[in-house]
Amino acid sequence: MGADHTRSAPPTPPRVRRILIVTVVPLFLVTLVAALVLWPSDPPRPEAADDTPRYHGTVTRVVNEPCPPNPVVPEGTPTTAGQQCGTVTVRVDNGPDEGQDVQTPLPDGPGAPRVSVGDEIILVSLTDPEDPSLSYYNIAEHQRGKALIWLAVLFAAAIVAFGRLRGLAALGGLAASFAILITFVLPGISAGQPPLVVAIVGAALIMFVVLYLTHGISAQTSVAVLGTLGSLVLTGLLGLAATRATHLTGFGSEDATTLSMFRGDVDLHGLLLAGIIIGSLGVLDDVTVTQAAAVTELRHANPSFTRRELYRSATRVGRAHIASVVNTIVLAYAGASLPLLLLLTADTRALGQIVTSEFLTQEIVRSVVATLGLVAAVPLTTALAALVVTAGRRDNPEPGGHHGHDDGPDGDGPTPPTPRPGTDRTEALHALSTARARDTPPATGSRWPDPDRSTDTTW
Repeated sequence: MGADHTRSAPPTPPRVRRILIVTVVPLFLVTLVAALVLWPSDPPRPEAADDTPRYHGTVTRVVNEPCPPNPVVPEGTPTTAGQQCGTVTVRVDNGPDEGQDVQTPLPDGPGAPRVSVGDEIILVSLTDPEDPSLSYYNIAEHQRGKALIWLAVLFAAAIVAFGRLRGLAALGGLAASFAILITFVLPGISAGQPPLVVAIVGAALIMFVVLYLTHGISAQTSVAVLGTLGSLVLTGLLGLAATRATHLTGFGSEDATTLSMFRGDVDLHGLLLAGIIIGSLGVLDDVTVTQAAAVTELRHANPSFTRRELYRSATRVGRAHIASVVNTIVLAYAGASLPLLLLLTADTRALGQIVTSEFLTQEIVRSVVATLGLVAAVPLTTALAALVVTAGRRDNPEPGGHHGHDDGPDGDGPTPPTPRPGTDRTEALHALSTARARDTPPATGSRWPDPDRSTDTTW
């Protein structure tokens, strides 16, 4: 997560480092204590799932046959498009019938897998309800384990090859994020803890681990941490106000309705807010790290910039970043909900009724609240970074166009200007009075550059 900025930042004055430590360390300890308090001691166990036996198999033969007429459907009624009938021969790879060939009906219906010879599939063993002594196999789905492993290897190899040690740290941060989500956020919400509080604490924990692991322990990273944490809290408050103003219940999707049937004690309104917080974190830390690095780079490129000039210049970078990120957020939410958006296009209700429906209002609130949190992150992080990188400097311009001096190595005072090297008067007069031949070969020991060569590159 976040942008990669590998240039080492200028040394931070000790006083500023102490202020950052006194600010960040207590926040981390508060987050850690809150996580320990909210950590579910006895997370609810999942209810007994479907215990239908599942076995691996390989397709060896596929036979397509014409579908017989359905006596229930009146004659002349068009059949379902794509309907297929036939049998599939599968070699069972494990289980009681390992090594044997079994026949199964060709999968059919919406979402049914399309199989061909050589496909590795998963079989389910079903029992005849009229005669429990009889059992048969059906094809459930394809095996996807190997494909997922190869994708994960390709993903990790690309990240490490391009990012090297920083890429390896990013992979470690990604693993830590999933570990916190799986071991704290999801069990905490399932145990009945307030989803909004769990989401903010979990997101803060992820932020501390990922940012410091990926970008190192530095003043620049600490500024990004403070900016991200402040934006997360603001996003949570904005989400709470927006969902209450629009009277959202959290039942705007089929997944939420299904969850309420299995877990009636889960606060779906809080779960909606938690989703906004977790979804905003990945983009927030990218914006805050970029802004902190932009201020540091501007300060490094032009040490004479005042605090106000740094803020204005870095804010212009942030505006360009936000303009592209806003489109990213909206398209990400739209892409995740594309099937339901297509379903809404077939709705015969008026456009105003569709837009104000629970589902679409929920997605609009997600996008708007996340965007407002990002917009707030830019000035907040930029101001903090400008304060840190200019600490100890005088902000008033000095005579001669200078804007003050940098702190010394110890950060306790300005570094005196470096004196210009002196020039011997006799040598200077000799150089001015002596004519210089233009055909001097380059092999001579003269230190003067070739008169025909441009000095643009040198300067």
